[in-house]
Amino acid sequence: MIRTFLSLQWKEFKRSASFQKGIAIKILLIFAALYFGSFAILLGAFLFKILSEFFPEQDPITTANNYLIFWFLFDLVFRYFMQQMPVMNVKPLMIIPIKQKTIIHFLLGKTMVSFFNFLPLFIFIPFSIVLLVQGYSPVNVILWFLAIVAITYVLNFTNILANKSNTVFYIVLSVIAVLAGLEYLYINEYFDAFKVSEICGMVFNALYNYPFLVLIPIVLAAFLYYLNFDYLNKRFYLDDAISKKVKEVTTTDLSWMNRFGKLATFLKNDVRMIWRNKRPKQVLFMSGFFLFYGVIFFVQKQYNDMPGFLAFASIFVTAGFLFSFGQLVPSWDSEYYKMLMSQNIPYRKYLESKWYLMVLAVFISFLLSTPYIYFGWDKYAMIAAGASFNIGINSFVTLFGGALNRVPVKLNEKAKAFSNTQGFNPTQLLIALPKMLLPVIIFYIPYLIAGLNAGIISLALSGVVGLLFRNFFLKKIEQVYQKGKYKTIEAFGEN
Repeated sequence: MIRTFLSLQWKEFKRSASFQKGIAIKILLIFAALYFGSFAILLGAFLFKILSEFFPEQDPITTANNYLIFWFLFDLVFRYFMQQMPVMNVKPLMIIPIKQKTIIHFLLGKTMVSFFNFLPLFIFIPFSIVLLVQGYSPVNVILWFLAIVAITYVLNFTNILANKSNTVFYIVLSVIAVLAGLEYLYINEYFDAFKVSEICGMVFNALYNYPFLVLIPIVLAAFLYYLNFDYLNKRFYLDDAISKKVKEVTTTDLSWMNRFGKLATFLKNDVRMIWRNKRPKQVLFMSGFFLFYGVIFFVQKQYNDMPGFLAFASIFVTAGFLFSFGQLVPSWDSEYYKMLMSQNIPYRKYLESKWYLMVLAVFISFLLSTPYIYFGWDKYAMIAAGASFNIGINSFVTLFGGALNRVPVKLNEKAKAFSNTQGFNPTQLLIALPKMLLPVIIFYIPYLIAGLNAGIISLALSGVVGLLFRNFFLKKIEQVYQKGKYKTIEAFGEN
């Protein structure tokens, strides 16, 4: 049966509208996996030596255990934004004699063979081999390694629950924030009563010193597997998959938007979509966290001598909604995109409405970032320059990226159980690179030549120049959307 499922998955991928683009991206991802995998193997091979040199007073295995918590926290956050969630078109399978438990086991099994679960192996297998060569107890090392593998799968199944349950996500996010905050306060000597790395290190050191404790992470991983299985099993019903939940919707007076003329219809539609649906609300809520991104860099004195990082942070402060909402244009309209494209409406107005919405969000974020003046007018000027770049350049790059993104978005939360709406989209990553690297380059080159003010002015002027060529950019982007319109309709129609 597993072979049948794999065959169906391959046929679905091969026959999809984005097959050629998918092949190119998967090849690129394979090269990326080989690169990071090779780097991880080298890190694992030399980790013992690195720890011995930097912490000569401590046993390397003890040092590694003290800092394992930060690896697992990074792993969990990285998984949430990047890992592909279990996805399969299960509706046709519900009416044929295949046990639903078999299908669910296959879905969860797909996540277990993910690259995100193999990456820790590339680090800890070489590290464990070095430990054995150095004369450490084989039983302790092998069972400690199995405990690390089990914890990796704990994170895997926790991430699946976090992607499908807002409650789990907020709990996990709160725990990460508390642990990171306590460690930051200790490092900066605000108080010395609690150091996360040492307390958590005691737990991981116990896994090494008392090998029988390996049963705890193994049992925990099995329990989380059961929770995921139970979650999917209770929602594996045909009527639950195709039924629409009817609920009363409150109307809001948006007549004040009529001043925008032909754009008003699209703007009202987007505002109602964000107001009435959980997924857009989540994106709006999460984009607010970007406002605090600058704090990470501005409070650290060492970054004052690295203005490139400060420019990078300044872009993110006002780009929350732009990045999170804008990268999913036109996917937000995927559920009714076919109907929308059958109307006698100008595509240019549709794109302009999305652009104005992103620009408005950047402007509001800039106003909300005013407290950053506390860190100095130079920091605030960098944020202002970053806002200019986001409005004049990044907004158009984001719109262009939407033309290459044909992954549908399910606006209702129930669709998350068997359709991937939050998984990693490689196209978004490729489009994100120029949005993040280009402003740093525009800032840094003038900075090296003429100083900080030159870098800030260059970054701000780049946004002004982008606005001057607004009509040109929108025309070119419209042509790209028009050219791929029917492929987009076909891709959205597959789900």
